[in-house]
Amino acid sequence: MRTFQTVFSSGDKISDFNLDFQPDLILLFIAPHFESRNSFVEQLAEKYPSCIISGCSTSGEIMDVEVVDNSIVLNAISFEKSEVRMVSRNIADYTSSTTLGEELISELSNEDLQHVLIFSEGLLINGDDLVSGIVTAIPPSVGVTGGLAGDGTEFQNTFVVKNSKVLKGEVVAIGMYGSSLRVGYSSRGGWNSFGIERRVTKSDKNILYEIDGQPALQLYKSFLGDKAEELPGSGLLFPLSLRLDEESTPLVRTLLTVDEEEQSITFAGNIPEGSSVRLMKANVNRLIDGAEDSAQSTKNAMTEDPEFALLISCVGRRVVLKQLVEEEVEAVREVLGDKPVISGFYSYGELAPFDVDHSCQLHNQTMTITTFSEI
Repeated sequence: MRTFQTVFSSGDKISDFNLDFQPDLILLFIAPHFESRNSFVEQLAEKYPSCIISGCSTSGEIMDVEVVDNSIVLNAISFEKSEVRMVSRNIADYTSSTTLGEELISELSNEDLQHVLIFSEGLLINGDDLVSGIVTAIPPSVGVTGGLAGDGTEFQNTFVVKNSKVLKGEVVAIGMYGSSLRVGYSSRGGWNSFGIERRVTKSDKNILYEIDGQPALQLYKSFLGDKAEELPGSGLLFPLSLRLDEESTPLVRTLLTVDEEEQSITFAGNIPEGSSVRLMKANVNRLIDGAEDSAQSTKNAMTEDPEFALLISCVGRRVVLKQLVEEEVEAVREVLGDKPVISGFYSYGELAPFDVDHSCQLHNQTMTITTFSEI
């Protein structure tokens, strides 16, 4: 496996860029307001017509141990023994995100499929339903990781790259094939739960109406104090811990919008009726420790030293960490060592199992890491 990483700022010319090897896969993480993104992607595809090009808009681009904005971070990968294939679907053609997920995966050949990497539209898709469809269609032995595109903290417009095009509403799946490929992955948070666990008594997919028979927004605000006046933005600081049943590992769900009239809250993932929820709050040190734990778990799953590490962290973590945000990336580097190229983005949702013994889930507020190498 050969890898190369660079960053482009506004005004940099793609015509001046040349690789000294032929890449099989180029991953682009693009600031949402990067003005020349369309022409950039078109020219890149013309330069490397046989290469698969994908990626998405971000809430911050990760390049090595730096978190940057207003840039395009480019990662080129050439595989020695493995192959990659890309398929895509657009949510505009579907009434169900579950069906989209099923059909997306069904188009990938299962023969020798080792892993699937997902880059998804971040606002129009139901991430939980997308994952449900993916898990239904994919063989249990095949891992799935990825993320939902970001748009800073604006929640207005996200996009996904598919070769020469920058598309709204698109979901891309990159199938990775070959017995020489080694992939590790993990997802960890680091948030503190507080208060008693409460029952969801009325919801509709990702819209929460009632908790313990009380209006959801009214109850949620009662815990926020002065921060309640800053909703929905302050909701990134107070996600929910969600437990589907007594046996399940808790998931984290991030607030997206509130409806004062209906006293409801819309989250970035489904909140099923009958599930249990607790409020969460941030502890900076624990968030950084969570990133370190995710890296360690990923490293433990690998038999070889990783050559490329994809980091997808939630925009909510960046809002909390502020100027300390690079410390969670540095914690990952310290665990993984000097060898792998590290890249990724801040997202509106992370797709991954908790570790290799679980199926894929939609996460919020986690640091999700996927590492790649070949033997």
